[in-house]
Formats: sequence, C-alpha cells, structure tokens
Amino acid sequence: MPVSPIVQPGVPPYDVIVVAGGSSRRFGSDKLAARVGGESLLDRVLGAASGGRHVRVVGPRRPTVRPVAWTREEPAGAGPAAAVVAGIAAIEGDSADAAPYVVLLAADLPYVTQETVDRLVTAVDESPTSDGALLVDPDGRAQYLCSAWRRDALTTAATRLADWDGVAVRALLEPLHVRQLPTRGREGHDVDRPEDLPSDA
Repeated sequence: MPVSPIVQPGVPPYDVIVVAGGSSRRFGSDKLAARVGGESLLDRVLGAASGGRHVRVVGPRRPTVRPVAWTREEPAGAGPAAAVVAGIAAIEGDSADAAPYVVLLAADLPYVTQETVDRLVTAVDESPTSDGALLVDPDGRAQYLCSAWRRDALTTAATRLADWDGVAVRALLEPLHVRQLPTRGREGHDVDRPEDLPSDA
C-alpha cells in the first residue's frame, strides 16, 4: 500500500530515485542491511525520501519498513548511471502525475534527511538558470547521488546515450548546470566499507 508523502510547506513536489545496486564487494556483505540507529541503511534513506510523491528504488529487492516500488537497471549491475536512467523511465512510465523535480539518493547515506532533500529541491526551484543542485563535501567532492534535478533536464540528459551500461554517473549529470550546496554536518557521509559505518551503528 503506497505511503502518502510527508510534504513540507513551500517545497515543490518531487519524485525520488534511490540507487540501491552494487555488489558491496568492499563491505563483504549487503551493506544496505547494516543497522544504524536501529534501522537499516536503506530504510534510513527511504525515511529521507518520505516527502517524495513517487519513490522508486533501483536495485535487487530487499526487505524494507516502508512499501516502495522497485525496478532494475539494464543489465543488472550496469552501474549508477544506468540505475538513474532506469528510475526515470519507471517513474515516467508508471506515473501520469510525475513531479517537476527528481531527487537522486544513494542508498548508503546514513545521515541524509528529509531536510537535506527539501533543501536541494528548494535550491533548484529558487535558481531558474540551474538544472539541479547537489551537495559538495568539505573536500570539494560532488555528491551526484545526493542531488535534485528538474525532471525535463534529467530526462533529456538520459537520452544522450542509448546504452548507459558501465558509464559513470558523473558522465550523465556533469553536463547539466548545477548549483552546489555545502554539506551540513555528516549528511554527505557515505558507507563503502565496514569502518565507514557510524560509531553508533
């Protein structure tokens, strides 16, 4: 049963694509099942996505507290750019009322929140010349999978190649005009290895 989005006043409507693929080779097990603060990594990110009109998770099906719609990149394991493109197609194919903005989230961000997501969407909405907004960490690293985009710009970018298998997500998104927002606290922290898990995990 779909869950109604938790909409904050003044934030434009948006859909969310959660990229939840990957083999977790460096982690040694399914990292998205790792527990942080009593929740799995995936469930924490789904909590941050709770304001989305439609939420699509791209990756192998896993147990989740919230009911969500699933899809897979083609072929399975083709990488995050292919996952984003698959998520766009799934939302547009299933949803006559697709939102004007699309949020992209990696599923391994334990400290991303709905406030983070709303801030990204609002930043794009307030910047008419920008196609999107993304977080930049203190080292200057762009977090392409913690970002918000105008749906039309993202859809157009997805048509540049017929096959996104093995293509870096940067190649999909970097040509777009993006507004950069500095991270607040640990919201941009991602988990690649067990030692990346927060100490309260």
